[in-house]
Amino acid sequence: MTAFVLKRLGFAVITLFAVLTIVFFIVRILPGDPAMAILGDQASQEALVALRARLGLDQPLYVQYVQFLGGVIVGDWGVSMVSGRPVIQEILKVLPATLELTIVSLILGAVVGIPLGVWSAVRRNKLPDYITRMASLLGLSFPAFVSAVLLLLVFAIQLRWFPVISSGQGTTLGERLRDLALPAINLGLIMAAYITRVARSAMLEVLNQDYVRTAYAKGLAFATIIWRHCLRNAMIPVVTVVGLYLGILIGNSVLTEIVFNRPGLGKLIIGALNQRDYTMLQGMMVIYTLIVVLVNLLTDLTYGLIDPRIKYS
Repeated sequence: MTAFVLKRLGFAVITLFAVLTIVFFIVRILPGDPAMAILGDQASQEALVALRARLGLDQPLYVQYVQFLGGVIVGDWGVSMVSGRPVIQEILKVLPATLELTIVSLILGAVVGIPLGVWSAVRRNKLPDYITRMASLLGLSFPAFVSAVLLLLVFAIQLRWFPVISSGQGTTLGERLRDLALPAINLGLIMAAYITRVARSAMLEVLNQDYVRTAYAKGLAFATIIWRHCLRNAMIPVVTVVGLYLGILIGNSVLTEIVFNRPGLGKLIIGALNQRDYTMLQGMMVIYTLIVVLVNLLTDLTYGLIDPRIKYS
């Protein structure tokens, strides 16, 4: 186990280094001048030159790159070119809101998707199966921002069950859940559509195994066979898709936060892109990469908990 974790951490460091290198050079080939984006079109040439020097943009690219990597290693991600505040503080200020939305959406997707997938597999080629498959296909067909707008129009503007703006600043648990409801439902239903289809396919394969027929022959209860014996063996593909989709879920949360005007990494990254805030973009890519790498590691470790026959290597 220790060797496996160390090996995965080694791959994680290599992945992080590669992502940081790509992000560093990509953000610098984007059109536009950060100094002009900060000072405006009416700024004098002297002011622009002075700001570039203060931000270190007048130095050779390789010098900026080495300074950037050195700062990441020691935990100094620099200061925002726009606000002048430390990047890590700006990110940590809004990161909890994005993580809250992502985790709640993930739980909602699993709670809805796994039972629906099992039910669809058990009722294969019957009406419940057809309904579930059509519903999951519909969920996969809608982009996150489209379903977000539809939910906002129906449940916030027409029915007025939820607030139009999800401020995330509620003081009580009820207020926070009410603010979180629509964004979490939007992402959770898309997640549920993925999980439903994967759980159905995995369960169909497991239901055809010999040990399942033996369990029926021994007279075990139907619920015991399905939920205790079959589901556990069908969970590995589900865990895999959850781990893979979590990165996509975080990306979709950016669009969802913008539609619902919810604080989080979404508004921060859009602002950084518009204002050519290099240091902020680089810091956010570090956070995104760390989250994805950590999720992949946890996914690999979960395999062994679900199926003890899996050996870590």
